[in-house]
Amino acid sequence: MTKKGIIFYTTLFLLILTFSMTASHFDFDLWARLIAGMGVIDGGHVLKTDFLSYTPTHTWWDHEWGASVVFYAFYKYFGAYSLIVLQSLMFFGIFFTASRIVKMRTNHNPYNILYYIFAVIIAMDTLNSPIRCHMFSFLFFTIFIYLLEKVRLGNKKLLFLIPVIIVFWNNIHGGVVAGIGLLCMYALGEFLNKKPFMQYIYTLIASCAALFINPWGYDYIKFLLMANTMPRTFIVEWRSIFNTINLTDFIKFKIYAPIILGIEAVYLIKDIKSKTKNWYNELDKTKYIVVLATTYLACSHIKLIPFFIISAVCFMYEDFYEITKNIKFPVWKDKFIYGFIIFLCVFTLVSKEYTLPVGMDKYPVKEIEFVKINKLKGNILTNFGYGSYAAYKLYPNNLIYMDGRYEEVYPDYAIKLMKEFFMASKVWEQLITYFPPDIIILEKTYPIYNFPEFRKDWKIVYEGNMFGVFLPYKKSNKNFIQPSNDINYYKNNLFSTDIKF
Repeated sequence: MTKKGIIFYTTLFLLILTFSMTASHFDFDLWARLIAGMGVIDGGHVLKTDFLSYTPTHTWWDHEWGASVVFYAFYKYFGAYSLIVLQSLMFFGIFFTASRIVKMRTNHNPYNILYYIFAVIIAMDTLNSPIRCHMFSFLFFTIFIYLLEKVRLGNKKLLFLIPVIIVFWNNIHGGVVAGIGLLCMYALGEFLNKKPFMQYIYTLIASCAALFINPWGYDYIKFLLMANTMPRTFIVEWRSIFNTINLTDFIKFKIYAPIILGIEAVYLIKDIKSKTKNWYNELDKTKYIVVLATTYLACSHIKLIPFFIISAVCFMYEDFYEITKNIKFPVWKDKFIYGFIIFLCVFTLVSKEYTLPVGMDKYPVKEIEFVKINKLKGNILTNFGYGSYAAYKLYPNNLIYMDGRYEEVYPDYAIKLMKEFFMASKVWEQLITYFPPDIIILEKTYPIYNFPEFRKDWKIVYEGNMFGVFLPYKKSNKNFIQPSNDINYYKNNLFSTDIKF
């Protein structure tokens, strides 16, 4: 690797590490992931049944059990902060692999740091939480592009690696379908390119067969198909970026995508004009199928925006380079840009006081502590986003209504009943009638919080900045211990749990 390459990758890693360390860290599902990983490492088996909920559940189809093992192992052996480092390493792995793809495809200089900075900034809008399971899918997706591009250059033996990787990917995260989809794109693209394509079909068949290697066998494949096609209208990250609720969100992506696609369109038109009659035959259909597919995914689901960013770096850098290659910067300006970025990153890393890899201000931390110190046992109802945190902290004394495992564990009606309750609709009583809780923790922002009909039977016994704890009136007439206001107490005990395997 050249000296410039070393400087580029060092700067890129420092930039990603700084973003990761200073991000607003919170993830509603982290606690369920730690529990699942704990089950494998401490209990010696993959958890297939739910033991955390008081509501009806089905088989726990944990399509993220392998990622959970990795997360819990890092936490157990290296501490909570190691989860941020793990995220940084995976994030860097994505862009490192993408830069090698650029180098392989074009032989151009792949080290335009400004191009990568914009991509990293846009990606951080959806990846600024603590390490999440889908990071594995984004990394594997990039690795698959690298392998498939090597195959297109003649190294067909690498296709044998893909079904092997599929086995690992499938047992780490359900986003393995992205790898299957990518194989389909390459098969179609090479068919349209009038180049050998059956090798991708054979690899696709072998990869689909490899999906059956999982703890649940064939039944898991049926679940995976259902989970990847079901509507998730109540989950924000699965909504379209053009959803009316999200029209003013993700502005950076909504600026970045048209610009990068516009540059690609300019280059394509210029290329077509120069080639006249033969432009279609020389067009790389595989490239444009991947770009168009990931553009659709990013627009239709907020969570999938990184797929577009990955394809933008891998396939559109080359045309960006062609358009801008005649723009020459003095050497001192190049050094200044790198120096400034490195200084800014080092200064930030040295001077910032870091938080644990969860946002304590986002969770009902004191409210959960109130329940714990007052030994309030029984079924507890919280919004599904906070369910796994409540389970992690309060099991076995309290069981939850539901949490973010959603289709992995719960029937469809569970979240619909919750929505009707929180929004204080006409049928708000159905949830507490069919699945009566003993304790309720509510956000102040929901209509049910101050709903008169609800307040007739439920009394608030503790109120924090964002949440309140409610008990039935017959259980609320006593002197309760108040939770500590010492922030260090919560920091030191945030990951403590009574769950044992």
